[in-house]
Amino acid sequence: MADTKVLVVDDSLTMRALITRVLDAQPGIRVVGSANGAEEARVEVDRLKPDVMTLDVEMPGMSGIEYLAELMEKKPMPVVMFSTRTEAGASSSIEALRLGAIDCFPKPKVASQSEFDEILGKLGTRIRGAKVTAIKPVKASAPVASFVWNGRMLVMGTDASGTQKLFDLLGRFPANCPPTLIVAHLAPELIDGLIVELDRHVAPTVTKADDLTVPEQGKVYITRPGAAHVGVDQWPGGRIRQMPRDPIGGERPSISLLFAAQAKAASDQTVALLLTDAGEDGGMGLKAVQKIGGYVVAPPAALGEGGTSDYMLMKGNAREPLAWGDVAARVLKLCAK
Repeated sequence: MADTKVLVVDDSLTMRALITRVLDAQPGIRVVGSANGAEEARVEVDRLKPDVMTLDVEMPGMSGIEYLAELMEKKPMPVVMFSTRTEAGASSSIEALRLGAIDCFPKPKVASQSEFDEILGKLGTRIRGAKVTAIKPVKASAPVASFVWNGRMLVMGTDASGTQKLFDLLGRFPANCPPTLIVAHLAPELIDGLIVELDRHVAPTVTKADDLTVPEQGKVYITRPGAAHVGVDQWPGGRIRQMPRDPIGGERPSISLLFAAQAKAASDQTVALLLTDAGEDGGMGLKAVQKIGGYVVAPPAALGEGGTSDYMLMKGNAREPLAWGDVAARVLKLCAK
């Protein structure tokens, strides 16, 4: 497979040089050019046709956020953002992910190799995988008009690359949506900002998944990265439980464990949605849900399926291809009377 071609966009010459040096040392990645801001980046995108762009959030003139919004509207492509380790930087990172960036990394306080070493492995993996990521602009839709809950709980998993879809999906949920528990693989400093911004943008209440919480209709619970996995101890009538165990596949909390715990608690009444297949976490949990006859909605690749559909709805041996625009309606239908 050909190298992933990267364009580095940053107003700092020192940062451009450091990012270029770090990425060029990664197997399968080749930096084909750099730009000092949005104006130069537009020219280089047309000239170099990169597979992936790294983009600084804080730039003079047109900010990285403003340029990202323009890029996603006119020439969508995988973009990895760099942002400062500040509260404002975290807020900008969430906005970038909402606009369609596939990930955000903290910019080193000092342009040094040692600080970059902390994120080097994940950055290289994300950029290599981004080459085959299909970027499609997502347009927000209004919440469904009416919903009568049937008692099923929804569990979901995503990572940074699924953030835009998460905003779109929950934006279609009514205020009285089914109780929803989400594991989102984002940097710890971004989770609180994600909860705040989602709660501001969508009709349901979005809050933290605290230990011993009783899941309620109309609420979406998001876990924080840390020392515990998360699941529901029984359903119906259960509570959210934090489970201090070793990471699974390098992740804690684990999407797979969430799905498996819900399958155990709710049997064939489980509804599990995986928004992205970018990582390894989630696949084993999907199999656990399928084994007990629950409902699974996920990208075909995450299910070991081929085909051209965006998503697949599966129960047992039954399969139904779904376009992304139909996912929210089908998931809500599974949770409705």
